[in-house]
Amino acid sequence: MQTLYKNFSLFDGDKPEIQKDAWFIVDSKSGEIIKLGFKDAPDVENVVDLKKKYVMPGLINSHVHLMMNPITNKLEYLSEAEVTFTALNNLKEALKAGVTYVRDCGCAFDVDIKLRRLQEEGQLGGTEIVPSGRPMCITGGHADFTEGLDGETTWGNIVDSPDEMRHAIRKEFKLGAKNIKVMATGGVMSATDQIDDVELSPEELSVAVAEAHTKHMTIAAHAEGAAGIHSAIVAGVDSIEHGCMITDEDIALLNDKNIYITPTIIASYAIATAKDGDLPDYMITKAKGFLKIFYKRMEAATKAGVKISFGTDAGTPFNRFADIPKELELLTDVGASNAEVLLSATKNSSHLLGIDDKYGSLKEGKIADFLVLDDDPLADVKAVQQIDKQVYKKGQLVK
Repeated sequence: MQTLYKNFSLFDGDKPEIQKDAWFIVDSKSGEIIKLGFKDAPDVENVVDLKKKYVMPGLINSHVHLMMNPITNKLEYLSEAEVTFTALNNLKEALKAGVTYVRDCGCAFDVDIKLRRLQEEGQLGGTEIVPSGRPMCITGGHADFTEGLDGETTWGNIVDSPDEMRHAIRKEFKLGAKNIKVMATGGVMSATDQIDDVELSPEELSVAVAEAHTKHMTIAAHAEGAAGIHSAIVAGVDSIEHGCMITDEDIALLNDKNIYITPTIIASYAIATAKDGDLPDYMITKAKGFLKIFYKRMEAATKAGVKISFGTDAGTPFNRFADIPKELELLTDVGASNAEVLLSATKNSSHLLGIDDKYGSLKEGKIADFLVLDDDPLADVKAVQQIDKQVYKKGQLVK
């Protein structure tokens, strides 16, 4: 069966403009757009009139943590059942918010890989996943959290040498990871380190990049402090996650090496604005300590034209999956234009995730993942925060 969607203004996720009087036809079996045009729509039996509203691609969030509950903020002694339950709830909330694809950037028990396998088998619908499995971190570093009811494992793979890094990545590859996450520096949510701690050596990072890239996987580096950011860029990662203290020299190097940065501004914003007593003091102290510098560094990156990928670190404290569209607004606060922000969540993120052959833009031959909005998102990105927006996944209305 084919369905014609007509009478809407289109932001296609590829060009920084709104195209009026648009229509497209979706094949219900494949979920693909088989024909797209403007003005005079053809005759099709099944027609949906979108009544002059605005259509854009579904958001692609390149940095989430499906395992985390942003309200309870429980990080340790999670069972695999609890991680899976939380992940399924977060996926539902993400889809409702307009997020049709995510990259999980580190999940205990490799639950993201297991859920992705169910999606590939057709047993699980909804927001699709690019899985990373368990992240790579040093002993005592960012991701060395105790997991399991009996504390029998850790969130991350603990690697303390190039050989251990190589072995851990090969294990994730065997399980089905499509991205490798490395913890190059300390972080806000880990009690034993500071954000500028360097937590992987240049040799370990080089091995990680080589292993990932020779197996058709991307590699993302959690990197907040300047020294660790530099090492990750030099090693050749595909994206710097957070990048809080990035230097001007490394901003230029990002451009030279064509590397993405995923600011995840909302994650630091949510922790820094938390009420006293809602989180451990070390988290709030660390987040507040660099927030102003972080904003300035992101302003410098956007001014320099660095490629921005859209990610929110959803799942971290008070950073709900329902709030994901807020990141679009926060990115404009650090100098990105509305067009740059929208393209970060469509064209750029789909390219980074390696899914741009079918996702990230609305064109003939692409999957019909799209949002229907009352207002023009190119005029005001807050339009995407609309609570009652319509969300379509593979041409099917899900909300």
